[in-house]
Amino acid sequence: MRLARFVLRSLALAAAIALCAPALAATIPSGFDPTSFDRSCKACDDFFTFANGNFLKHNPIPAADATWGVDDLLAEDTRAKLRVIAERAAANTSADPTSNTAKIGAYYADCMDTTTIDAAGITPLRPQLDEIASIHDVASLLTTAGVLHGLGVDLGFSLDATSDAKDSSKTIADLGPSELGMPDRDYYVQSDAPTTAIRTRYGAYVRDVLRSAGMTEADAVNMSAAIITLETGFAQATPDRADLRDPLATYHPMSLNALQHLTPSVDWHAYFEATGAPNFTSLNVELPTFTTSVVRAMNTTPIAVWRAYATFRLLNAYATSLPNALNDAHFAFYSTTLQGVKQQHSRSERCVRAVSGALGEALGAEYVAAYFPATAKARAQALVDNLQNVLHDEIGTLAWMSPQTKTKAQAKLAALTKKVGYPDHFRDYSALTIARGSYAQAEMASRRFAAARELAKIDRPTDRTEWDMSPQTINAYYADENNEIVFPAAILQRPYFDPGADDAVNYGSIGAVIGHEMTHGFDDQGRKFDAAGNLDDWWTPQDAKRFNAQAQCIVDQFSGYTVAPGVHENGKLEQGEAIADLGGLTIAWKAFQRTPEYKAHKKIGGYTPEQRFFIAYAQSWAGTWRTSFAVEMAKTDPHPENRFRVNGTLANMPEFRAAFACPE
Repeated sequence: MRLARFVLRSLALAAAIALCAPALAATIPSGFDPTSFDRSCKACDDFFTFANGNFLKHNPIPAADATWGVDDLLAEDTRAKLRVIAERAAANTSADPTSNTAKIGAYYADCMDTTTIDAAGITPLRPQLDEIASIHDVASLLTTAGVLHGLGVDLGFSLDATSDAKDSSKTIADLGPSELGMPDRDYYVQSDAPTTAIRTRYGAYVRDVLRSAGMTEADAVNMSAAIITLETGFAQATPDRADLRDPLATYHPMSLNALQHLTPSVDWHAYFEATGAPNFTSLNVELPTFTTSVVRAMNTTPIAVWRAYATFRLLNAYATSLPNALNDAHFAFYSTTLQGVKQQHSRSERCVRAVSGALGEALGAEYVAAYFPATAKARAQALVDNLQNVLHDEIGTLAWMSPQTKTKAQAKLAALTKKVGYPDHFRDYSALTIARGSYAQAEMASRRFAAARELAKIDRPTDRTEWDMSPQTINAYYADENNEIVFPAAILQRPYFDPGADDAVNYGSIGAVIGHEMTHGFDDQGRKFDAAGNLDDWWTPQDAKRFNAQAQCIVDQFSGYTVAPGVHENGKLEQGEAIADLGGLTIAWKAFQRTPEYKAHKKIGGYTPEQRFFIAYAQSWAGTWRTSFAVEMAKTDPHPENRFRVNGTLANMPEFRAAFACPE
């Protein structure tokens, strides 16, 4: 699954949530706002600045954020509404404890109770820490790794349920690499001064976490160094992120017996049983070479180092639900060092985020009931259908694509599942119990519920009705394995979708988003999956060659953009998003041309329909990134920086040049 509208951010680092009051909509600019213009900048020189310069000038990045833009303003408004729901639930102490309302209220109240959190220290995690302390050999290490997986903590590898890439109708077990302590392999293997400095600060953070668990200063220093050495080995065994865009790079189905033969020194049955997964006889091993590397480390790295590593991973995973000392240390490294953020959001802001992460669809059900009427869903669905029809026609006109490939492309588009607003049936949280009294235990309960729910899918038919985003998420996505596009309720509002705005504005903003997601089905990754969501090469060799040649132009273009001195965008990693931006805006443009407004060609506010369309697109990306954050994203994220998503995309559209009389 690829989240294609905004950069993915962890709950702790998500976009701003001011949450001072629910009535903030007046602060959200229209999809076309002339007061945002920087008229000192020529449209043909830098359209992003022309359209957004004054907005950026008057909306600097707050101290508590890594980015700031129109999506953050919308996040403020949305999260303010969620806070009202959460606070009302927390105040309702008489609610049935099995109800979603009671669970939302308990989770929020536990998170807000910093007095109890500080008094408890790391005691809520004592049973898990004691189990880690009992690790004495590879067998007990593997069993403990399985137990920790159920708490959302992985040691070297992870276990998930995923659609079989070549038979998406069934869900299989998937063994993959766990996340590293730093955001990407490059932080471990690159030797430039900025990366080396970050690595040093990471070592200090690991040391501080180990000291919080009772380790002496000397032991914490030694174990911190050993942990970085261990993770560096994992990093060296991990392919470059851009290379992993090829779906075949992570598709290696095998029997459980074959996995056991590949790594005979460990008992995989014991690990899988400890995770709570159902019995299965086959699975996908994403990276067999990486898996053997982790197993080798289990057999060669001292068990004491693995105990320290497990302790660090556990406390790091739960740092935000533990006392301030750990919480602050976590923030200092992951937000300040990596992203340049100087200040944490308020406690209530963080707790709303946490509730939304743990009980997303429970909170989302109340959100859409209050703020997303059926009429809004119907209007958005009609717009999605409209763009789908346009893309069908446009595929038929492609001069470079053969009739054979066109037929299959149109069949894939016709089979596209379109999800708008919210699920038909919200998630069942009856198996989740949240008690008031301990935030860390509430988080553990939530993670256990999520892990158990995920693993229960193994060897079952794929549930194509599921959503991977909650309705209150300001984002959208295309999922290859389901051949589906998904638009949560929260993005279907101003400034992206405004029923009161003219067609140029809506097609240039939400129309481009919809077209973007559709295009993902045909980008460098999506084109390798067929109408049923199966990994299948349905292109003729000649068409694939022509596609790759054009995609390389995008790779080269975006690799030329500089995010900081000496740091460029990674065009190979970002090509899918850049292709989807260009394809999406092109589809939206073609759809807009069919409207009466475009055909009438009358100016509104002194701007032609064409100009309003492109201005709306640019203003939908109004926002800035801290340099540190931009550098991190260039290493780890497939989404280019906002300014390049505007200027880079428009540079490839002759329609834009015509609208503003720009030279080629």
